Amino acid sequence: MTSTAAPTPVPVNRSRRVIAISLAVIAALAVGFFLFASLYADWLWYDQLGYSTVLTTQWLWRAAMFVVGFLGMAIPIWIAIQLAYRLRPVYVRLSSQLDRYQEVVEPLRRLAMWGIPVFFGFFAGFATSAQWETAALWLGGVHTDTADPQFGMDTGFYLFALPFYQGAVGFASAVVLVALLVTALVSYLYGSVRIGQRELRISKPARIQLAIIAGLYLLLQGVSLFLDRFGTLTQAGDRITGASYTTVNATIPGLTILSIVAAFVAVLFFVTAIIGRWRYPLIATALLVVTSLVVGVAYPWILNTVQVRPNQRTLEMPYFERNLDATKTAFNIEGLDTTSYDAKTDAEPGQLRSDAETTASIRIMDPAIIQPTVRQLQQYRPYYRFEDPLDVDRYRIDGQTQDTVVSVREVNTAGLGDAGSWQNSTLVYTHGYGLVVAKGNERTTDGDPVFIEGSIPASGFLTDEKYEPRIYFGENSPAYSIVGAPEGTTPIELDYPSASDGGNDTRTTFDGDGGPSIGNMFNRLIYALKFQSEQIVFSDSINEKSQILYDRDPAVRVQKAAPYLTLDSDPYPSVVDGRVVWIVDGYTTSDQYPYSTATSMSQAIEDANNPTPRVALDNVNYIRNSVKATVDAYDGKVTLYAWDDTDPLLQAWQNVFPTTIKPVSDMSADLMSHVRYPTDLFKVQRAMLGEYHVDTAQSLYERDNAWSTPADPQNPDVNQPPYYLSMKMPGQDEPSYSMFTSFIPQSTGTESRNVLMGYLSVDSDAGSQAGVKSPDYGKLRLLEITAGATIPGPGQVQNTFNSDPGISAQINILKQGQSNVINGNLLTLPVGGGLLYVQPVFVQASSGTQLPQLQKVLVAFGTEVAFEDTLNEALNALFGGDSGANAGDQDVAPDPGTTPSPEQTGGSDGTTGGSTGSPDYQAALQDARQALLDRDAALKAGDWTKYGEADSRLTAAVDKLIQLGG
Repeated sequence: MTSTAAPTPVPVNRSRRVIAISLAVIAALAVGFFLFASLYADWLWYDQLGYSTVLTTQWLWRAAMFVVGFLGMAIPIWIAIQLAYRLRPVYVRLSSQLDRYQEVVEPLRRLAMWGIPVFFGFFAGFATSAQWETAALWLGGVHTDTADPQFGMDTGFYLFALPFYQGAVGFASAVVLVALLVTALVSYLYGSVRIGQRELRISKPARIQLAIIAGLYLLLQGVSLFLDRFGTLTQAGDRITGASYTTVNATIPGLTILSIVAAFVAVLFFVTAIIGRWRYPLIATALLVVTSLVVGVAYPWILNTVQVRPNQRTLEMPYFERNLDATKTAFNIEGLDTTSYDAKTDAEPGQLRSDAETTASIRIMDPAIIQPTVRQLQQYRPYYRFEDPLDVDRYRIDGQTQDTVVSVREVNTAGLGDAGSWQNSTLVYTHGYGLVVAKGNERTTDGDPVFIEGSIPASGFLTDEKYEPRIYFGENSPAYSIVGAPEGTTPIELDYPSASDGGNDTRTTFDGDGGPSIGNMFNRLIYALKFQSEQIVFSDSINEKSQILYDRDPAVRVQKAAPYLTLDSDPYPSVVDGRVVWIVDGYTTSDQYPYSTATSMSQAIEDANNPTPRVALDNVNYIRNSVKATVDAYDGKVTLYAWDDTDPLLQAWQNVFPTTIKPVSDMSADLMSHVRYPTDLFKVQRAMLGEYHVDTAQSLYERDNAWSTPADPQNPDVNQPPYYLSMKMPGQDEPSYSMFTSFIPQSTGTESRNVLMGYLSVDSDAGSQAGVKSPDYGKLRLLEITAGATIPGPGQVQNTFNSDPGISAQINILKQGQSNVINGNLLTLPVGGGLLYVQPVFVQASSGTQLPQLQKVLVAFGTEVAFEDTLNEALNALFGGDSGANAGDQDVAPDPGTTPSPEQTGGSDGTTGGSTGSPDYQAALQDARQALLDRDAALKAGDWTKYGEADSRLTAAVDKLIQLGG
């Protein structure tokens, strides 16, 4: 007998374990501190802004929903696992395979019994916390006093309660289903459920547990099916949204039957838990499946095929009527004022006399084109910039409303180049300076904008009234700046340049309350971590009065202060009560309004000025401009006003965030005078009015008069943007600041017609009385072109401009000398009893310093066109030598050195209404026109010999025109 010595135990390296534990603790503390730093920085930002309750409310809701989701999932699963394990049969013969499974699972059993519920609990908690807004709206929901036409339920039930109920039932179903699966798994592993010899054996405790859980799941499915009845009112069908004839008479009764059957099957499962017979619930489950196929699929299909389709016009009319009424209400277009407009097409002398005020306000300065010109004339230093495109506004000057093109001069630290050190970018170049304002309806002799406010230092009508010109908060401000210093400290912030060498630059120190304090080392450390910048900790220029300004985009600030709003894509600056403020429109939206047709908001607001919009909720079937917000450009203060306090969604959110919104009565008269109807809302409404401008369900069903928004003449892939003008619509007593757009027939391909069908405006002037909205604000007016009049649409007018030989010849002259010709916005105006088209034409260098300057104006009325140096000359030429009204550029004498004069261009023999010139010039112009026509004809015929010969004649004619024009 031999013996072997026991193996020597390996000594535990205690120091290695201590090091590992220490590193784990340090890592956990580091992660925890970074998380704390992020949360604390958010708290400092919100607290400084005065909206700390918004942040804490979100934190509390998210935390509460996480706890509900975690416990709601973890506890039932833990109970299910515990019951399945504790009620397992103690003495039972298991298969060898199950024995092996148990050997593997048993060492991890305790961990699994707690770990599985915790894992699913965390997953459910995070998913539930993301749905806090749904729960908050349910708790803060209000009644709308409007009932749906099918069930008679208040529409607030669909906006607030139904999404929450559906979400709660879905969550409960997921919990029960997971509990059922883990119960079956544990029961199988520990022998409560055995499968063998073509037999399924279930122990009594397992039978009771499984049957009860299955019964609960089917009961929840019954509740879900019952709620789905209400959901049919927001589901999109083939033509309309909401319950149609088939839905009302087949789908809804079928869902009712299925919910009852599901409840009955659930009861049978509960009975099985007592009596132990699985046959009845299983048969009933099969019956439920068959019933769902019959009443949920077969019967609706048969009813729709046999009864509805052959008689659709008769049977579906009540439901089209519901859809028409609900959609108009949800998009606030039910008050549309429609006027039949028998547009004239003949241009006669004096025809614009009654529209003199409108023609004087026509905007010829295109804010989407002149930004490079404004930059060149008003930027002064490379560290400034202007937004592109520019914004539009209006001011009251000498008792008259002046439409303007505006932009703020923002700081651009990228323009510092090699001087862009951290200190310069963060401490010196902290803000922009001044608002630049140009008249929209005037031009200089060179074709530049006429500035009435601008320059450095600021000068103009606003400076005369005194306003704060410093722009610390804008759409392109630096990521962060550090400002502020004790009184008496030498300023280091560049206010504005005063000399070419910078030696006498004016300096300033921010004295507002615009950002969190970083006067102590702890806060400096917090923001050094946030912005990954150690200079914030070590810089000697930071003092006890220093503030850090960040999140400076006005849209970002409003979004953080009111996270429930969808914001308009076009914030704009105005001088209000001596301060530059950004005015931002906020919308409350939903996709749960019963019977209202949804539209893609991103597609509706996409146009040439907004090519790639992004929205949080895309498909909306309800929208209100419920909030007007302002952001002070100096200190970043955010103020929210309840613009539409009757909106139920806003009322519900005010119940969630009760102290953040002020009433309209707090708005000053100066602010009221700059508030306007929001662009994105108007775009969404015009998208819906293309089909829902009709008054009867029959017209909606037949779709005999559907319209669409014209494509932008310069970019056919996107819609033409709407535009603001001060204009008098037919039927109005005086001009008002409004927004306009046009409609053409809704058609595609070769069958499309670019003729005008409708012209839509909305009164955009909120008035100038403190706290009181103008009664006409938001009024939609539609001119519906009568069937007897054929008015060319924007695309057709643009094609006429491009193809007219006389205009083409003059355009070719403008292109000489490496110049580019840019067509401006094509405006449509209902004046003179018809529709007038106006398009400014700009010329800029093709390379180098590109400075778009207004050189010509195209106008059209009916089939007549004119092309002159000024709008005033073009209107007179178009209307027989005297339009009867003057445009804003009537006193401008264009510089003959920059643009051909009427005598040089010679008109187009009546086609463009131009003046006649010398006989030689007229002959050369006629040769150019004929050569252009011959060249186009040869190109279409594919005759390259004639094409080359005609092109040579065209070149010779243009050269002669240049020589004759000097």
